[in-house]
Amino acid sequence: MYENTFPNKRFKHTIQFLEKHVPNNETILDLGVVNPFSEIMKKHGYQVENTSGEDLDIDTSNIEKSKASVVTAFEIFEHLLSPFTVLQSIKADKLVASVPLKLWFSSAYRSKTDMLDRHYHEFEDWQFDWLLEKAGWKIINRQKWTNPTKKLGIRPILRWFTPRYYIVFAERIVK
Repeated sequence: MYENTFPNKRFKHTIQFLEKHVPNNETILDLGVVNPFSEIMKKHGYQVENTSGEDLDIDTSNIEKSKASVVTAFEIFEHLLSPFTVLQSIKADKLVASVPLKLWFSSAYRSKTDMLDRHYHEFEDWQFDWLLEKAGWKIINRQKWTNPTKKLGIRPILRWFTPRYYIVFAERIVK
């Protein structure tokens, strides 16, 4: 079903990680508008609702109102100025989130045409862990993977060995 190409490789790793930690009878709030991966989750039996495209830095009301038992956030937090606020507003007890990792040999992604498609943060794994812990989450499992390309050059070679994506399964710390 998935090839070893972008974004299919990422989707394959993500759904395998999700299925390992979240039974498909759980309800999911997927941060972000309906997207190809939210459709993949539905095909795997998950009941998925999405946020509506609101600016989550300003408006977390859909997150706060959700009755979902799990929140997913796949490559969302790097686009937010304040992911801490969003993480704290989650009412669900489980979180599955992935972020692109900061690459020492490549600058942060910045779209030249889409003002919303920019990365304010590209995390190192320890930074994302710290953010989650500070926002009240305990990481249960984590995984990284590379995103190699078939291009020539120093950077494409480095992408074969340097992890690009980081995914975690976390549970809310009871206070």
